[in-house]
Amino acid sequence: MATEPGHAHRIETLATVLLALAAVGTAWSTYQAAHWRSEQALAGNRSTAARVEANRSAGVANRRIQVDVQTYIQWVDAYSADDKQLANFYFRRFQPEMRPAVVAWVATRPLSNRSAPLTPFDMPQYKSAALAQADRLESKGDVESATAQAHVERADKYTLCVVLFAMTLFFAGISTRLRSQRAQAAIVGFGYVVFLGAVAWAATFPVSVQL
Repeated sequence: MATEPGHAHRIETLATVLLALAAVGTAWSTYQAAHWRSEQALAGNRSTAARVEANRSAGVANRRIQVDVQTYIQWVDAYSADDKQLANFYFRRFQPEMRPAVVAWVATRPLSNRSAPLTPFDMPQYKSAALAQADRLESKGDVESATAQAHVERADKYTLCVVLFAMTLFFAGISTRLRSQRAQAAIVGFGYVVFLGAVAWAATFPVSVQL
């Protein structure tokens, strides 16, 4: 019987230590969850901004292509009529990316060569810079969206760790209210198991600290 007070004191000490450790773990996991939620919001904003810019760039590209189409219609009429002066007039009004395509297309002798591409727009030389920019921005939006999703998953994992540490706090706190030392020891021991499991799991997560 003389050892029971000492045993009870050890259990109480272990419970107090567990309370302190679980409190630190809860605070740390809460901070990390909030941080990754913030990072998710920032990545989501970047994704939205990139896609808005992609749509804007695609709109510019479409307008330029429409101008090239209308100019091409006038130019091809002059070209087929062998009106070099008028053809040169329209040629100078093509977009910069259209001119190499027209030159390459003319080199295929489209008026007499049936295997020639139907229009300069089918030539590999025709590359819309605005469309390429739109594609790059769309890809950037996809990357940022995936990054945001990854941040959400990290925040969710840290939130689950908060729950596990809260369980640890509960076990440590309730152990002091039990009369049976055996029950106290079992509850505190289970609390340590949950705590160590949560710590081991959290150790596999990415960590970010901003001051």
